This record gives sequence, structure tokens and C-alpha cells, in this order.
Amino acid sequence: MKKTASPKKTPRKRSAKGGRKPWFWKLFVRLSLIGLVLLAGWTVYLDAVVTSRFEGRRFEVPSRVYARPLELYDGASVSAGALERELELAGYRGDGSGAAGTYRRNGGQFRIHTRGFRFNDGEEPRRSLSLSIFGDRVQQFAVVEGPSSPIVRLEPAQIGGIYPAHNEDRVLVELEQVPELFRNTLMAVEDREFYDHFGIAPLSIARAMLANIRAGEIVQGGSTLTQQLVKNLFLTRDQTLLRKGNEALMSLLLEFHYRKDDILETYMNEVYVGQAGTRAIHGFGLASQFYYGESISDLAPHQIAMLVGLVKGPSYYNPRQNPERARSRRNLVLGVMAEAGLISEQEASRARGQPLGVTGRASWSENRYPAYIDLVRRHLARDYRQEDLQSEGLRIFTTLNPSIQYAAEFAVSDTLNSLDERVEGKLESAMVVTSRDSGEVLALVGGRDPKFAGFNRAVDAWRPIGSLVKPFVYLTALQNPDQYTLVTPVKDEAFSLVFDDGRRWQPKNYDGEERGEVPLHRALSRSYNLPTVRVGLDVGVEAVKTTLQNFGMTGDISEYPSMLLGSVAMTPVTVAQIYQGLATSGFNTPLRTIRQVTDSGGEALTRYSLKVEQVADAAAVHLVQYAMQEAMQEGTGRSAYRTVPEELTLAGKTGTTDDGRDSWFAGFSGDLLAVTWVGRDDNGPTSLSGATGALPVWSRFMSRVPQHGFSPVVPDGVEYHWVNSEKAALTDEHCENARYMPFIVGSEPDIEATCGGSIERRLRSWFEGVFE
Repeated sequence: MKKTASPKKTPRKRSAKGGRKPWFWKLFVRLSLIGLVLLAGWTVYLDAVVTSRFEGRRFEVPSRVYARPLELYDGASVSAGALERELELAGYRGDGSGAAGTYRRNGGQFRIHTRGFRFNDGEEPRRSLSLSIFGDRVQQFAVVEGPSSPIVRLEPAQIGGIYPAHNEDRVLVELEQVPELFRNTLMAVEDREFYDHFGIAPLSIARAMLANIRAGEIVQGGSTLTQQLVKNLFLTRDQTLLRKGNEALMSLLLEFHYRKDDILETYMNEVYVGQAGTRAIHGFGLASQFYYGESISDLAPHQIAMLVGLVKGPSYYNPRQNPERARSRRNLVLGVMAEAGLISEQEASRARGQPLGVTGRASWSENRYPAYIDLVRRHLARDYRQEDLQSEGLRIFTTLNPSIQYAAEFAVSDTLNSLDERVEGKLESAMVVTSRDSGEVLALVGGRDPKFAGFNRAVDAWRPIGSLVKPFVYLTALQNPDQYTLVTPVKDEAFSLVFDDGRRWQPKNYDGEERGEVPLHRALSRSYNLPTVRVGLDVGVEAVKTTLQNFGMTGDISEYPSMLLGSVAMTPVTVAQIYQGLATSGFNTPLRTIRQVTDSGGEALTRYSLKVEQVADAAAVHLVQYAMQEAMQEGTGRSAYRTVPEELTLAGKTGTTDDGRDSWFAGFSGDLLAVTWVGRDDNGPTSLSGATGALPVWSRFMSRVPQHGFSPVVPDGVEYHWVNSEKAALTDEHCENARYMPFIVGSEPDIEATCGGSIERRLRSWFEGVFE
């Protein structure tokens, strides 16, 4: 039997060594290649992100808004309290330490150590000043240390800023401006090998861990400064592997493209070091101002230690809110400085004994005067784009006077509190104060809560102005001296107007009375309605409208006769604008809130100089000024002298609308023009008139501000005569009812009213004059 051969089984080939299959390696290689491609692509993307940020504008720097600088010299008008408030507003400390940015006060005696400031027209150097204040005037002014000068400008207080949408605030500094001690301290604490590594430093991480174990707390960070910068600029704070990987990769790219000094400078301008409300404080340049009111180049070792220590936790170590915690952190950094040989042990010991020394409140803080800044922004919008204001670091020098602003805010809030019990509903108010000569807006209050950044009544509340319109009605008439003078008799009698559609309008006096004929000056000073409407209808509503427009009224003006009693609506700022022309004898002076705008380097971009345009006959305006002074002495404004000194001559006018819905007062002294409105936001009635609502606010303000009385220069073409205004006749100085009144030449009365016994009165007056 033949044995058939059975087929042999072919032994299965074993895979290569390790037993792994070829397909695994193929897959591995392919995945690796795909991963490398993706990594290369991702790296290209990250490189674009890094370079685009660094090649373009790295930071958006907000514009800074400054108050006007306070000038000190012998005779300067400022009270001791106002000077101290201005110093505190500018971040001065009253510790008398003698350092720049400090002062010492002993009653009316001041010793001030200024910081210096770079104005557009030159550098104001640091000085030590000595002065006394007596009677709201500076006396014995002297420069004790520094360049001598009869007049010294203090650095202006920053009153606000125009910030980017993300609300980051910073002051850019160049690396050369940062003291070497500051830079070395930062590196000693945060990254000792900064100039040696290539973006990441494994050894530094290990060293930081060891140092932290020795100290028992975190004293060194493991991340390099480059990594911290990358995290702050490009990444989130999420603790994920992906984020850490991106951080390392971007750090390598950053170091590949840019110099170490460039990276360090960017870090110093980017690092987050505090918070002021919604505003984030970034960079050591701003931090030195924010915490110490000092330039970064002038910081002492203990201040440097504090700012560097804040990097670890700006909120946790906030020296204003957590002083003990901050002191401990500062002293720890001082120890690191000594250990690194940056300062000696003795210097570190002395620095530990220093107080924290931060300013009581930040000199660079949120907008303190939101209503005023609102008006500044509207004026800036005429010449600058919003994005430039938010990012170019412009310096905006305004006309705000902090002392006058304080007095205005106090007058509004204090007076409204006293009026509340007399009125149902919540009273609101607004106030505008300008320089009478220049039209500079010195103060602006948008409501009874001046810190509220909401509805700005001074700019946006359009309300009927009531009798504030009357000076313009009479001015229109008095520009025709052949028809009207201050003694022209006008009827104070009721009448009715019937319109074409059958409607009837019957104006009435505020008190409901009628007085027959009254001289024009009295009709204005007592604010009688009936004579005003008669005069206004005689000269024409259109003519009165033109007068208002010439003085700066830009809104709609009704041509109904009710306009003659103030149905026309204006804002307090608009009222201040048209009254500015009355205060300056018929010269229209546009209101200004800005003197100058410079770039971040101090180069002037725009100057807002005084502009003047004559819009009315100065002689006619002088007659109106006379009647407005009479209103203060004898008429509707006389109650002001319950508060202000009698020797302060003023001119003004009340305004009231139906049911007391709007209470107005506008008036001026020799230095200031102020407009006040009081009423309710819901336009509800009040029991207030112009004399009982707005005037108390106005007079309380005027009583708190040093100023000169109103004493206008008599213009050409005006002569004064003694007259009996009741009879519209010339009379003798010693006659009863004699008034010394101005007339445009040729318009004085041509009749005389003699009085008996004039010789006897003259003799008596002569003897009285001899023995006075």
C-alpha cells in the first residue's frame, strides 16, 4: 500500500522582533506625520498671532483728562480748605514727610513739595513751597527749594479718562525709564534666569519649587516672564495641558523673534497690578502713580518691593485694603532683594521699617465728575474720533476748577436736602458755572448726586426757561433807543390775544395783580409778565427770537407769543451760553471745557483759544445789566443777600414755569456766571419759584467762592442821569425817587421834574459830607 504523502503545513512566519506587526508602524508613522503637519500648521498660526500683536500697536492707551493747574503766587485767590482739597485731589499726602507729592498744613500755613509736571509750554520742575493763606488770599509765598519763580503751577489733577472698551488703563514706560533696581528686583522674584533662557526654563521651575519649600510659601514663580507675558497677552488662565502647551510654544516663538529687552519692556507695561472700580490697572508705570503718586523713576526700595510683590496677587495684597498682608509681602520681597545682593541687609532692614506710604486714594481714578466729563467728550467729538481718544494716550487739559466744582456740588446737594420737606416728589437740580470773561466752564453738576454717571441734566434736560427770557425781550426793545429806555412807561394791565383758530391766550402776572403803568426797568427787575408781553409783541416775536439765536440759542424756538414768557425750552448749558453774552456786554463767547489737547509726548495737537463775536449793542446790554442788578438789590433776586455779603454786587434773573415745574436762576458777579435749575424729572409740580428753589442754591454757591463784585465798564454812547423813573423825567440828585440811571446818548428824558426844598437838601448833604 502506497503511502500517500500528506501536504506539509507551511509554518506561519512570525513578525519582526518584538512581535509587532508592520501595519502598526505604518499607522504610527502616518499619524506622526499628520501630527507634525498639524503641529507645524498650528505653530505657523501661533507665530502669526504673536507677531501680529507685537508688530502692530501693542497697547491701547486711554486719553487722560486734567483739571486746570492751580497757580500759586502772592495774592492768589484760594482758601486754605480749597487748597488742601486740591492737593488731595492730585494725590498729595499730608504726612509732611518732605518727599515729592507731600504737604504739611498748620492752620493757614502750608509747606508743599511739588512733583513737577511737563506742560506743553515747558517743564514745571519740582519745588518746595512755603505760603500762608489769610482772608482767602495767598501771602508770604516763597520757593524754599528748587528754581525760584514768582508763580508756580501745581501739576493738574487727573479728573478722568477716556478708556478703551475693555477698560484697561496704563501709562507706557520705556525700559530706560525704569530704575535698574526695579528691573533686577522683578527678575529676582519672578525670573532669575530671564536673560539666559529661551522662553521656558525647566531649571527655574525646579529652583522656584525649592525656594518655595524653604520659605514655606510661594515666593518665586515657576513660569518665566516670557511665559507670564504670553499668558497675559494671548491666553486664558485655564490650567489645561493645551493651554500650557500653547504657552510654551508661543514663548519660544516670542523669544525667537524679539529681543529680551523688548519682551521685558512689554511685560512691565502689560502686567496687571490692581483695580479701580471697573478700570483695570496695568503696568508699573501707572501702578507707581496709582499707589504712590510718583513717577516710576522716583520710587524708593520699599515702594519697588511693594509693586513687584503685587504681581503675585494684586487684589490679595492690595495695600489699601489689606495693609498687613501687603506689608508682609513687601518685606518678603525686600528679603529676596537682600539675598540677591540688590540691596544690603541694613538697607532692607530700614526699608522694612518704612510705612506702606500709599496715597489715601488713587490720584488716577475713575471719572470723578461724570457730568463735566460728559460735556468734555461732546466737545472733543467735534475734532477727534472716539477710537483715537480711547487708544492714543492723548492728554486733555480742561477748564474745570476743582474748588468751584466742590462748592457747586455742595450747594446743590445741601440746598436740595433742605427743600425736600417742602416738595412732594424727588427734587433734582443742575448747575453750570463759567468764567464771566472767557466762557470757560469751571464747574458742572448734572444732578443732586454729582457722582452718578447717568442722565446729565445740565446738558440734556430741555426745560422751559420761564422769565429767564425777559432780559432778551427787553434787550431787543432797548436796542431801539428812540422807542424804549429804562424809564419808558409800559402797561401792566391784562389783555387777551385771540388767534386765527379761535383760541384765546390771556397772560397774567405771577402774583395775579395789575399795576397800571410801570417804568420798564421795574417791569424787568420785578419780572412782571404783562408789560413783558406787551413790549415783546411791540418789537415782534421774530425779533426776540433773532436776539436769542444771536446769543447762542441753537434749538427750536416757537414763534407763539407765549415764547415771550419763556415757553421756549433750553438746557442749563444753553442758558449759560446765552447769559454769557449778557455778562460780557453783548459779546458772544462760546462756552469751552478744553484749553488744549496734546499727544502722549506733550506735543500740542489742538488749542482751544478764546473766541469772541459781538452780537448786540454794548450800550443796550449795559441798560439790561443795570436792570438785572436792580433785580438783585430790589427785585426778585434780593433774597440772595440773606446769604451772600451785601458788598458783593451781582446781576441776575429768576425764572419760574407753571405750577413751579421749573425753578431757574441765572446771574453773574465780576468773576463768575452761574445758572441753576431745580425741578422734578417727571415734570411734576412743586411749590417752588425761581426765588425759592433755584436762587437759594445759586446764592449758597456764590457765598462760598471768593470773587469780585460785578462792576461793568460804562460803554461808549452811554451816559448816566438822575431821573424820576415814575415820571420818566430828569430830576435832581436830592429829589425823592431820584435814581441814577444809564441812557443811550440822546435817549434821556427831555422833561424835568423838580422837587421843592432842593437847596435845603443840598446844604444838608454838604454838611453831612463834611462831617463824615
